[in-house]
Parts: sequence; structure tokens; C-alpha cells
Amino acid sequence: MEFNLRRVDYTLVGVTNKSCLRLLPSAAPREQQKVAVGDTDGTLQVFTVRKDDVQTQFKTLPGSAITSVQTAGATGTADEKIFIAMGNEIKCFTGKGKLFSVFDSGMTEQITAMFVIGNEMLMCGKHVYAHFRDHKDVGSYLCGDVIVDVVAFYAPKTRRLTSLIACEGRMIRVLEHTRVTYSMEVESSPTVLHVYDEDGVITVLFGTIDGRIGIVDVENLHGFRRWLIANDKSASPISCIDSYDLSGNGTKNVIACKQDGNIEVYRVNVHDEMDASVIVFLQNCNEMVTGVQCGVVAAAGYDEILVATYSGRIFGLTTQAAEVNVDGATGAYVCSSETVQKIDKLRGEIEELHLRVSRERDKYQKSTLTYSDEFSAIPPLSVNSSFTLNKSNATHTMSVEVPAAIENVMVHCDGGVDLLDAEKTTAIVSRAQTTVRIHFAESRPRKYRLSVSQDADVLLATYRCQVDTNRIELKFRTVEGRTGTLLVYITPVLQPKCSKLLRFDVKPLSLHYRIYKFDHTDRPYNQLNVKGSFSLGEMHSWIGQCLPETPEKPEITGNTVLYYKSSLTDTLLSCSYQKGEAEFESENVFTLSVVKDFLAKKATEKRTKIEFKYGINDESVNHVIKLIEPKLLGHQQTLRDFALLAALEELEITEEENLKYLTPKYRCLLDRKRDINDSFKNFPQQSDILADTIVNLYLEYNRFKGLSGKYKAKRIRECLDPYSFEKLIDVFKPNLVYV
Repeated sequence: MEFNLRRVDYTLVGVTNKSCLRLLPSAAPREQQKVAVGDTDGTLQVFTVRKDDVQTQFKTLPGSAITSVQTAGATGTADEKIFIAMGNEIKCFTGKGKLFSVFDSGMTEQITAMFVIGNEMLMCGKHVYAHFRDHKDVGSYLCGDVIVDVVAFYAPKTRRLTSLIACEGRMIRVLEHTRVTYSMEVESSPTVLHVYDEDGVITVLFGTIDGRIGIVDVENLHGFRRWLIANDKSASPISCIDSYDLSGNGTKNVIACKQDGNIEVYRVNVHDEMDASVIVFLQNCNEMVTGVQCGVVAAAGYDEILVATYSGRIFGLTTQAAEVNVDGATGAYVCSSETVQKIDKLRGEIEELHLRVSRERDKYQKSTLTYSDEFSAIPPLSVNSSFTLNKSNATHTMSVEVPAAIENVMVHCDGGVDLLDAEKTTAIVSRAQTTVRIHFAESRPRKYRLSVSQDADVLLATYRCQVDTNRIELKFRTVEGRTGTLLVYITPVLQPKCSKLLRFDVKPLSLHYRIYKFDHTDRPYNQLNVKGSFSLGEMHSWIGQCLPETPEKPEITGNTVLYYKSSLTDTLLSCSYQKGEAEFESENVFTLSVVKDFLAKKATEKRTKIEFKYGINDESVNHVIKLIEPKLLGHQQTLRDFALLAALEELEITEEENLKYLTPKYRCLLDRKRDINDSFKNFPQQSDILADTIVNLYLEYNRFKGLSGKYKAKRIRECLDPYSFEKLIDVFKPNLVYV
């Protein structure tokens, strides 16, 4: 690593949202800057660091949660004014703490993202984008997708204001005068936008949910340009981005912070595609990073990375080296008198805090033993959670983070969900082999009985976390065709004891994700036509319950068309529907079968008359098997390599003298040891899953033909190991001769 940065902790505030940390400009270059931070308690505080001591400049009273903090100034002046978003209201402060403006945005939604440039103010709710100039409404835009971030800049040539909004549906939209001028599709859902300005050349970067940073071409409207940073180190979502010249060579570095706590510094070249990005610093803070700013904070002349975490910790990674004096004779550290005084002061403050906590704990224990009318108040528990699909291995990753330490996490699901081992989880997991069911008597509701049964489809597991763990990642594999509800109970180390319940729906086609381009010509599609007395809203609601990433509202005019792709088989699915009629197309017969069964179930619940017509393309079977074939052969080869590698490790062949007796095949196997182990860990039991996919394809193919193929399922598996495409097709279509 090129950088050797040292961590310095400054203060602790309340729970913070994204984009709630800003640095105010200094009076002179390389001078110390003020820090502005807002939290969910509604408190905005500005502080400086003088001689390693945090000095608060001003602090506002608590109120509504602060969702965004921005700094700006009049055109041509320094960004010395502070703007905070609270609900649908904007408050403006000077750097000295004077409130000079408060105005209501008039938005019906809470402001979740804001950007201020000059006298232009852009703010976004969940679906609404609003533009204000000098606190006057210029216009608004209603987006059918969920907006996650907004940025703006003045075009270098035309000096026209151009704004960009990032949407969850893998789209970045360019707006001018509150009108969408261009929509850019990206491969993964964007999480944050950043304007990279270097020598007057503006480049827009975006972070994604799978840990990558890409570049979009806004000036020429060419859409997505290329990936600037891949996710080799961590596939955790990007939470915030900043750019700053930390090396002092005139070229900015990109600082990427992630949800898993990784703080990564890269040396990049945004203009040359052949110049690969290189990571020059990496550190993990074990908490989600919600804000990052680069500047001069602790000491004049020393740059640092200022970081805010979800729990409210504010710390810096400074380039200033620590002054360490060691006595050569004794080997002990020699501290100055000022340092000794600071240490004694800190010790006194810690002892005082211990006494206050002990007194309050005793007071609470005594109050619980009395017969007074006082009640134990459950402390408010803020939980930051996400449940995302990893397209590379068709698994789901759940991230749970709370401000307090987690004691245990219990997971329960009544559907087809498998719990996988997560590398970053240090908690001890206990899995239940039996299921406890509670049955209530109809006549006496308070009477119940317990029954213990063996149920393979029900998941019940408990994670016991290590000390001071406030973030945990869980990994799941879902099975398409099965539905369920995933319940997660988080119990923090708080008094009185309480637990937070999180609920996630496992949808029938949970391994699909939305796309925007559909190949109508080169693939053999099967069709499923649906007609009935359903409305457009009902069909849209049913599709949203069956498929993830479905927009909240359908298209009002004309047909609503949605495209999806399977992360497991790479097959496509097209959904085109309107009032009383819907059409689905896919190469995979099993996918259409899942859609058909789910729609039939929902129509039965609503007592809605519905009819199905379908057309099966026999060539689609060959196409789907050919799509699965490379993955199946690759994972089978990984299993063989892993078994051979385990045998070689048992022989303890490590010395160079013994290696020369091995064949080139086995020497190459030992050289690829790390890649083989990583592939085996990242894709556990993938061969069995793909084999089950082919078996399900065979069963549903025969089902649409009006036949039962269960008796041949064993023969299908025999054709997969060793794999033979000819024998497999012969089982699928015994009356056809393979050519």
C-alpha cells in the first residue's frame, strides 16, 4: 500500500444517514476546516479540532431526523453556508450557526437526497424530484422508479445546469429544466453519484449495489462508458464516494466507502481506459460508512479522510505520522507533559462515566422492584438492513446493523431457503433440526399446545454474536418456485430486553432481476397467454408479488412491459400486460410454469375468472440446456480439482524437492489452490442446484405436454454425471433423433 494513514477518533454523535457529513472551506489553503454533521436526532453540530481537542462551534436543538447535509455559497464564493433537510423542510445556517432561512419544500414525501450548487437547490423524495432557484420553485419531475441520489453540475461548454438522478431500477436519468433528456441503463443498481472534477473536466461516477464504481458519459449522451473500479476486494454496496488529491501530485484519488465498513483509496485515470485503477489504501472500520470528506481537519498542512459511520462515530485517517518517543534503555514510551495531562484527563472522564452509569443502573433496578405506576420504556432501536441478490452466484446477502452491540440474531423462514456460511460473520450459529409449532385452541385462545415436527423446508437458526458486534452479514440461497416469509429477530445488548423484527418476502422467482433490453429474435421462446376479468392494477400487483424489482406503479397508457433475467440460468422473461390480458415469454418452461401457478393461486383467492393458453417451443429445451452446460461443467471440474487438491495436501507436498516429481497438471493445480478454494466457497453445491434445475425443466416440459415425467428424473441425473448432451436430449425427446 502506498499510503500509511493513521486513525484518529474525534467524537460520537447520534445515528447518521447517508450524506450527513460535510467540511466547510478554510480561510486559507492548507488550513484547518470546520466539520458539520447531522444525525437522526435532528441535531446539527459544527466543530473544529484544536490541539487534539474537539471544540464545538455550535449545536442545534433536537428535532426531526436530518436526512441530508450540504454546503454551498453564492456563485464565485466559498461554500460557507450549511443546508440541512428535515422531513420536507430545509433549514439554512451560516458557518457561525446563524439560522438565516427556513422554508417548506411543499413535497408530500420526505426528502431523502439533496444537492446544492450556487443558488440552485435540488431535492428528491422517493419518487419526486424538485428544483428550486433562490428558494423559488422552478419545476418538478415525478419518477416511476425509486430515487436514491442526485447530483448536478454546470456543463463546461454551455454552462447549463445538468442534473442526474440515480434510480433503483438500474437507471441513471439526465434532467434539464426538470425534463428527462436521456436515460442510461447500467448493469447493477446505483447507490450513489459523485461529480469528479479535475482541471475543469467533469466526469460523473456512480457506485453500485455490488461494490463497483462506473463512469457515465453525460456530455456526449453515450450512456454507460466503462467500469472504473471492479469489486475484487469486496462485493458490498458502495455507500459514499469522494475524490481528493491525497498524494499531492496533482491527480485526484478516488475514495470509495462501502456498507461493510471498507474504506478504499484508489489511484485512477478516468480518461485512459488502458490505465487500470490501483488500490493504494484499505482499512475496515466494521461499520457502515455513511459519509466521507477529504480535507485538513486535525493539523494544518496534513490531509486526511474524514469518515462518519452509521452509529455516529466521527474519525479521521490522517497523513500525519504519530510522534513516538521510545526510551532506548528501558524500551518504554516517553510522553510529554501535555500528553500525560491529556491521559490523566481522559482517565478521570472515564471513571466519572463509569460511576454515572453504575448509579443509573442501580436506580433502574430499584425502580423495577417497587410497586409504583412507572413503566419500563423500551429504548428506540434503529436498524439498517438490506437484502440483495448477488448475480454472480445466485445467492442473497442480508446485512443487519444497529447502533448498539448485538447479542443474538434469530432467523426463521417457512419457505424454501437455505442458510449458507458467510465469510465475514464471526458469530456462532446454531441450527434447529426440528420445528416447534404453536397451536391455539379455538374455544380458549389463551390455551395452546406445542408440537415438534421434522420439516426440511422450515429454517430456524440462531446467531450468537461476539462482544461489541453491531453489524452482521447473513447469506441465503432461495429456491425458485417456493415462496415464504423470512423473519429476522435482532436482540441488542440493551436494558430492558427487547427485540426488533425484520420481515422479508421470498418471491417465487426470487433469482430474477430486472433488465431493459430483450432479445426477441435469436432465442426460442415459449409463450403463456392469460385472459380474465382482472384489472391492470391487479395484474401488476400479482407480478410484483412474483418477481423482484417490480416498479410500484404500472404504465397508465398502453401495455406495461417488463423484462427480467435469471441469475442462475441466464434465461429471459418478458411480461406484457394490460386490463384483462397478459402475455409472458421465456425460453425456460419452468419459469412460465411458476408464473402460471402463482397467477392461478392469486386469481383463486380473489375469485377472479382467468384462462391460460400456452405455446411450447421444443427447441427451447436445447437452448436452456446449452445455457446451463458451461456452468455445470465448470462447477463439476471445480469439485474434481478440489478433491484432488485435498488429496495432495494430505501428502504434504510443499517442499520444492518434492514438487519437481509431480506432473505439470498437479503443479498447476497447486498454483491455482487459492482460486479453487475461493470458487468452492463462493459456489457451494452449485452443481446440485443446476442438476435440480434441469430436472425441473424436464418435469415442467412434460407437464405442459400433458405427461408425467417423474419416473425418468433418475435417468436425467445419470446423464449429468458424467455429462452427455446427446443422452440428455434423448431422455427429453425420445421420439427425436439427435443430429
